[in-house]
Amino acid sequence: MEDIKAGKNINYSNKTIVGVLDFTYMEDAMKKLPKKRKKNSWWGNGNYSNTVEKSIDVKISFTNCTFKEDVLAYIPDEDSGYTFTADFEDSVVFSNCNFERKAMFKYSNFESDTDFSGAIFSDDTTFKYAKFEREISFENTKFTEVSTFKYAKFKRNVSFASSVFEDSAIFKYTEFKNGVSFRNVNFEEDLNIKYMNVSGEFNISNMNVGYDIDSKYTKINGKSFSKYLLNIKS
Repeated sequence: MEDIKAGKNINYSNKTIVGVLDFTYMEDAMKKLPKKRKKNSWWGNGNYSNTVEKSIDVKISFTNCTFKEDVLAYIPDEDSGYTFTADFEDSVVFSNCNFERKAMFKYSNFESDTDFSGAIFSDDTTFKYAKFEREISFENTKFTEVSTFKYAKFKRNVSFASSVFEDSAIFKYTEFKNGVSFRNVNFEEDLNIKYMNVSGEFNISNMNVGYDIDSKYTKINGKSFSKYLLNIKS
């Protein structure tokens, strides 16, 4: 993490990473912040004035790496009342990586190409409110716990093809501006796509859902999910 602060690109392959990766640099930020009362806590009534954002302006690349501890671009610190987040200005690669602990990217803005293909998320993970501005891949990923992309926005086409969601998958209010592929995806439990909005290609060929699909108010190119399915069959 010192290399990032020094402005150096990060490029690791076939490594085991020990220790928490904190892209928010919370400890450094705390030294410069006034103490806050817990009145406006991070779970408050939509008040995000206590959010402290960190911009990562170098390339991040991890390939075939294992993370033994948390990977954090989002930290709600209950003691201070601040919420720390990280945005990524350059490309981000976590290809074929194993996240053994938490992977938290809530509120992160990915401004360049992003690749999580082949990754395994073995613990809690969230991309809630995340924004993906450029190319993005989640192909062949595996989520063993509940995964949420609630309110996430994808400006380019994104593929989750051949991925496995072993627990509930939440795409509630998610926006896909230029299409999405769930081809050959196995949702082993519930799939929540309530209020999800898709413009462009919507590929669900060979998609499997083990339990229930909540598609209330879902829009696929302006049509309801059920009407979209009828059009496919007709």
